[in-house]
Amino acid sequence: MVNHDDLPSEHALRYLKSHLRSVPDFPRPGILFKDITPLLADPRAFHITLDLLAQRYIGEHIDVVVGVESRGFIFGGALSARLNASFVPVRKPGKLPAASDRVAYELEYGRAELEMHKGSIRPGAKVLIVDDLLATGGTAAAAAELARRQGGVIAGLAFVIELDFLGGRALLAQRIGDAARVYSIVHFAAGE
Repeated sequence: MVNHDDLPSEHALRYLKSHLRSVPDFPRPGILFKDITPLLADPRAFHITLDLLAQRYIGEHIDVVVGVESRGFIFGGALSARLNASFVPVRKPGKLPAASDRVAYELEYGRAELEMHKGSIRPGAKVLIVDDLLATGGTAAAAAELARRQGGVIAGLAFVIELDFLGGRALLAQRIGDAARVYSIVHFAAGE
């Protein structure tokens, strides 16, 4: 059952949405890009975002926050400090200096790969995957796969923005077995 006291207020959601910019035809024609830089530029909006993310996971005993390159680093690093958890970056290939695990995955417009340093997560650690945006879910699923390969237990996947119409939540629910572990603050429907 949902505890409505734990949900973001309508005022907070409106405030955060007002600090997200839509950029048409970026990075390619037909894409309406959700730009978080205005949110990051406003200390109040950034604090509200971090507070809402942290509030959801306080008491969950998260051991590791995994941030997905590159915008997931911004939220993941700050969130790991608030949750007293370690931070592990998941990067594009060739960016990590030590031995790493790699996973390939499908994007809506091609294939990509992600890497994580070997030995970053102890077996049985409770892991929270963090990124700025949930679209089709492929990137977050790949990050979760890297964490699982090291024995991590996926406690949740957290996003600032979710594009509901792209079905990422359903893909993640299928891959991790529980849609309730997916948390997003701001939701957008098609055309918003």
